[in-house]
Parts: sequence; structure tokens; C-alpha cells
Amino acid sequence: MELKSILANVVKIVLPFILGGAILWWMYRGEDLSTVSHVLKEEMNWTWMLLSFPFGILAQMFRGWRWKQTLEPMGEKPRTSICLNAVFLSYAASLVIPRIGEFSRCAVLKRYEGISFSKALGTVVTERAVDTLLVMIYSGIILLVEMSVFGTFFKKTGTSLDHILEKFSLTGWIVTAICGIAALILLHLLLKNLSIYNKVKMTLGGIWEGVLSLRGIRNLPLYIFFSVGIWVMYFLHYYLTFFCFDFTENLGIGCALVSFVVANFAVIVPTPNGAGPWHFAIKTMLILYGVADEQALWFVLIVHTVQTMLVIALGVYSWAALSFTKRQSIVLKTE
Repeated sequence: MELKSILANVVKIVLPFILGGAILWWMYRGEDLSTVSHVLKEEMNWTWMLLSFPFGILAQMFRGWRWKQTLEPMGEKPRTSICLNAVFLSYAASLVIPRIGEFSRCAVLKRYEGISFSKALGTVVTERAVDTLLVMIYSGIILLVEMSVFGTFFKKTGTSLDHILEKFSLTGWIVTAICGIAALILLHLLLKNLSIYNKVKMTLGGIWEGVLSLRGIRNLPLYIFFSVGIWVMYFLHYYLTFFCFDFTENLGIGCALVSFVVANFAVIVPTPNGAGPWHFAIKTMLILYGVADEQALWFVLIVHTVQTMLVIALGVYSWAALSFTKRQSIVLKTE
């Protein structure tokens, strides 16, 4: 049983990397990757990339501040710094094991503040529900507003579904099938391993308490501001990168909104930071808006890599900050 458990855990860690790697290999096979160096040095405006960083950081900070708000109705008052560092660390942890971030930040809260793991996880479940609702609302609105773009594209190019399928190579079908099967296996493993709740002694009561915590939030307008602000910051973090390249700077906010929405759904496939599915989704939408295939490939590779490095940097910072942070029980004794 131990060997079976170890193998299952190895598969959970390795399979997302294989899946993401397979998609990236399929996309970049035959491409001269040395071109990236030229694009980075000669064709990219780094000022806009640097200007996008504060919005990426603010998105995570808003999540930390909102989390602190959600915990307060349950009588818990964690330090703001702990909430923020837990969120920073959770995003970095998810680069290693997709979706592990939700558990890691609850573990940080328990370790440094002594807050029940199940209580903390309950608030995370609440967050996911709120975020899902917001994503569905703005996705529906944006796709309805921009739906004409798809019709115009197919009308001008004379492209039909049959025509697309005819051009789909045997390799494309094989890679797509492998990715689909891998995604189903990952979903099965994730659902099966929900038993991790029992391993960390969580209870349904604690989770339910977290869900009900929304009723006691003192400043609901602020909570709504943080919830909406998270996604606005994420969008600006992405949109400003359009101005880094001459082939995307004039695409307009409509293209950015649609590609942002499509990418949000693509990253449901569990790969490290959405690597692979995110690239494919954004590249496809950029081509839909008239960007050349090769240019779209370099855009998604550079933007995703740089933004992932920011996530890693924030994770390293939070780990270092937490290393010098006293646990709540020690703090109380010294007061």
C-alpha cells in the first residue's frame, strides 16, 4: 500500500509536467528558440513589462487582504503579513504541484497563527466559490460583446470547421488525444485524493463554518472591492504586456479581454502555472486577431516565463520573510 501511495504521489507531481511539456513541445517543435534572445534584446519594450509587475503583485495582495477579512467573523485575527506571505508562497508552491497552494497557505496559517486547518480551508473554499462566480459573470459578458470577432474572422478567411479539421495533422490528433487522456487521469487523481482532508484531520464542520463566514464580514463593500480588484489586477498584469511588442500593442483592449477569458478556462487543466494550455489558448486568440503565428509563439513564451519568474521571486521572498517570523504562541508570551 505504501508503494502504491508513493507511486500515486509521484504521478500527481510528474504528470502535470509531462502534460505541460507535451503541449509546449508540440507548439514549439521546429522553431528556432535562439530567436527568443533577439526578441528579448532588440524587439521588446521592457518598460511595459516592468510596469505590469505591480499589478501582478497587487492581485496576490488583494487575495491576502480578502482572506484576512474572511477569517475575522470566525474570531480569528491573523497578522496581515502572515496572510500575504502565505498567499505568495501558495502560488510558488503550485508551480511544483498544481493546486497544492490552497493547502500550503492553510498550513502556513496553522503553523504561525495556530488557526485550525479546516477553518482556514473553509474560507479558501468560499474564495473559490466567489472567484468562480465572478469569472463566469465577466466571461459571459466579454464573450457576448466580442462574439462578432469570431464571425468576422471566419467570414473573411472562409474558414470552416471542416477546413480546420482537414488541416489537423496526425501528430496534432495524437498529441491532443494524449493531452486529453492525461487531463482525465489528473482529474481522477485529484478527486480520488480528496482523502487528504482526513489525513490533516479536517472536518466538514470546519469547512462549512468557513463558507458561512461571509455572513459576518464587517465591511462587505471592501470585500467586494478586493474580490473584483483581484481580477482587474490580473487583467492589467496581462494587458500591459501587449505594449511590450509592436505586433500586439495595437490589438486593443477587446483582444486582451477575450484572450484573458479564454486563458482563464484553459488553465483549469492542471499544469504548473498553466504552462502549455495557457500558451496554446493565448496564441490561438492572438492569431484570431491577426497576429502572425511565429510572433504569437514568442509573445506567449516570453510573457508566461517572465510572469512565472515573478511568482517564484514572491515565493522566495515570502519563504525568507516567514523564516524570520515568530509563531503566534511565541509572540503572545513575549507581550
